[in-house]
Amino acid sequence: MPLQNRVGPDGVIEAVAARGTLMGNRGGCIHTDDRRLKRRHWASDRWICCLLEFRGRRRVPMSPGLYTELFFLDEATALAAGHRPCFECRRADAERFRSLWPGQSTLSAPEMDAMLHAERLTPADTKKTWTCRLELLPAGSMFRDGAGMSLLAGDGLELTWSHEGYSDARPVRSAATVEVLTPPSIVAILSAGYRPMLHPTATDLIASPTRGPLP
Repeated sequence: MPLQNRVGPDGVIEAVAARGTLMGNRGGCIHTDDRRLKRRHWASDRWICCLLEFRGRRRVPMSPGLYTELFFLDEATALAAGHRPCFECRRADAERFRSLWPGQSTLSAPEMDAMLHAERLTPADTKKTWTCRLELLPAGSMFRDGAGMSLLAGDGLELTWSHEGYSDARPVRSAATVEVLTPPSIVAILSAGYRPMLHPTATDLIASPTRGPLP
């Protein structure tokens, strides 16, 4: 049975067999010694997304007492869930992310974490969302679309998200008002030009949108 360590754009952590393209954590250990998630799914406000491989390091997921490894389909998913680039394994991305922070470009990592934490969660520890018209959102933003979740991709397309990848490329409904999953500060960073890494299924659909849903 897969471990409960795959994060969706809504921040929910699920047990899914499909592999992700990025790893991350939520500031420490949020699992028990028998490799199950604790009731609270974050240890501190330091929510980061990292490379799967870095300097040959090897880890056993959910080892007792160590930070809980989480996995994401891609960076757009991680950003929507409220994670930022890691300053160790993704230094260049993290520095660009910081340089585009709205109104401030020299914030420390803890300052960014504190501001993002206020945008991630409600007082009840549920996902904090907001509403906006699609035409005002930048590429890389993610939103809830009825019962599902979607990516606002480049070239005027919306793509349906799943843990396995993206499907169903369709034209953006510009006038639609949607429930935005990506925190406002990160949306502003995307608007300023930050481009998150996307899963290959997204880049394939953007390159060939007429292909239709992936099998």
